[in-house]
Amino acid sequence: MAVYRTTTARPVAYGYTIGMLCAEWNVPFVPGDLNNATTFGFPVRYLVVDGAAGSDVLTGDAAAYGELFVAAAKQLEAEGVRAITGNCGYMAAYQDVVAAAVDVPVFMSSLLQAPMLLRMLAPAQRLGVLVANGNGISESVLAGAGITDPARLVVQGLDHQPHFNEVIIQEVGTLDDELMRREVVETAVAVASASPDLGAILLECSDLPPYARAVHEATGLPVFDWAGFIRYVHDATDPRAYRGAY
Repeated sequence: MAVYRTTTARPVAYGYTIGMLCAEWNVPFVPGDLNNATTFGFPVRYLVVDGAAGSDVLTGDAAAYGELFVAAAKQLEAEGVRAITGNCGYMAAYQDVVAAAVDVPVFMSSLLQAPMLLRMLAPAQRLGVLVANGNGISESVLAGAGITDPARLVVQGLDHQPHFNEVIIQEVGTLDDELMRREVVETAVAVASASPDLGAILLECSDLPPYARAVHEATGLPVFDWAGFIRYVHDATDPRAYRGAY
């Protein structure tokens, strides 16, 4: 018979594998978005980091909110989560400081996949990276993601697209799903057409997983996103029990 005990943190619920540090956004989170609970087939503990404005996180400034993210990560760890992620790819700037503060795996950004994906591709191939803010990929963001060969990345911001800019950069509070899809696909196709050496595409932004399939269908390339990364880590912290006939 199993014996269960409370934790010192006295959480209101148990069973979370993934804890998510959430900057403050005024963005509709559609199905497939990281901040839509239906995106995942397992419970995610969402924790708003009060005072961490999403618009500021998008600048890639590593000094802005380090203490806030560390405190919030410690709270999630005390509540029993098995791994901690973020909800903005530019949180890579805080990867090192947060990972050093807790004892569970930390993957603050989708961009942490980039070094692995580059190793998966042929040396002559490059990785297309669609990002929210083309000017926010700072040295702190690259370093936090462990990217040492940025020359093999083809980074393209989506902030030049009118509706994406309104929704994600200006945070107007409304989102036209079909219009957003068209802008994301249009950008991906333009990047792939201009760079025939692309071997795959990585979607940095936490709002882009809903459009991964459309990007794949339009470009024919493998498309990696953050939701898939979170599922990968979840499966490592709660490995599947295989059953079947032999």
